Amino acid sequence: MDSLVKSGWQYLITHFSDFQLACIGSFILHESVFFLSGLPFIFLERTGLLSNYKIQAKSNTPEAQGKCIAQLLCYHLFVNLPLMLGSYPVFKFMGMQSSFPLPSWKVVSAQILFYFIIEDFVFYWGHRILHTKWLYKNVHSVHHEYATPFGLTSEYAHPAEILFLGFATIIGPALTGPHLITLWLWMMLRVIETVEAHCGYHFPWSPSNFLPLYGGSDFHDYHHRLLYTKSGNYSSTFVYMDWIFGTDKGYRKLKALKET
Repeated sequence: MDSLVKSGWQYLITHFSDFQLACIGSFILHESVFFLSGLPFIFLERTGLLSNYKIQAKSNTPEAQGKCIAQLLCYHLFVNLPLMLGSYPVFKFMGMQSSFPLPSWKVVSAQILFYFIIEDFVFYWGHRILHTKWLYKNVHSVHHEYATPFGLTSEYAHPAEILFLGFATIIGPALTGPHLITLWLWMMLRVIETVEAHCGYHFPWSPSNFLPLYGGSDFHDYHHRLLYTKSGNYSSTFVYMDWIFGTDKGYRKLKALKET
């Protein structure tokens, strides 16, 4: 496995510049992982397959799904891509590299764990602030247009929110100056996690059934169903911030009622 990764990475750094890999490569990787992980949930919603695992009975219309996809393509091209291009000098300044040697799996794992911890902290407070009256009305309400979320709605948001909460995702890597392969792995995990949290389905194999403190689709779906002032469940990946500050009490009470 290591030799396969090394040979693949050798090909990339031989044929593409550092800038091309960090910016264009990252954008292509993000789009591929995002749409490949998110589109199957549109298929499930339209066909009714696995509907017994759907959290809400309501489904989105094809028109609403199409609107989401069109807006996403616009946001990704005119917000995400310029952000990636503009972030390159910052990451280079902080020590990001793409050359050999590749980092060990221990280093990669430790850095990604750190990224999850700091992202959860920053995202929680940023998300909670977005639920104040003015910011919700003028910014965050765009994301909450879909009270019944599906995978791709995870990145359907006002451009200001994309920049605001995107900071939570990049602050960890910016602080550590990781190898590009670590940054790519972090981005893939973060995209898959947020798509799963918005997918609208809770399966027996959902990560929240196995990972302690992991939020997942059931946790975040509750957030989308409720009025903005009472929703709670502001956490990103792991839910310890909601538990510490008591902003998941409504969700936990509802879950306890369902289990009795």
